[in-house]
Amino acid sequence: MGPLGFLTGVVLGSAASIAMVLAMVVVIFALTAGGRAALGAEYPSLLAAAGLFGLLAAAAAAAFVGLQQTRPWRWVAQGAMWLALGLVVLYFWPRG
Repeated sequence: MGPLGFLTGVVLGSAASIAMVLAMVVVIFALTAGGRAALGAEYPSLLAAAGLFGLLAAAAAAAFVGLQQTRPWRWVAQGAMWLALGLVVLYFWPRG
């Protein structure tokens, strides 16, 4: 495994773990939000974050498999992974 494969694996592991934790928090929020306005107000941004990290994890998984098996589409998958990572950065970058 080369350096790019290692870096892709790190992105994959990090994004997948964050996406799974956010999915668990979505379930907790869905079960407990009931009449609490503060929790309900955070729900849309929580769903967006979970979706973005899920997208990043899926793109990183495709890129990792493509690199390890030297598939012809591996560079397209790498580009998709870096694009998804850029979307995550743009979403969380402070505004103002």
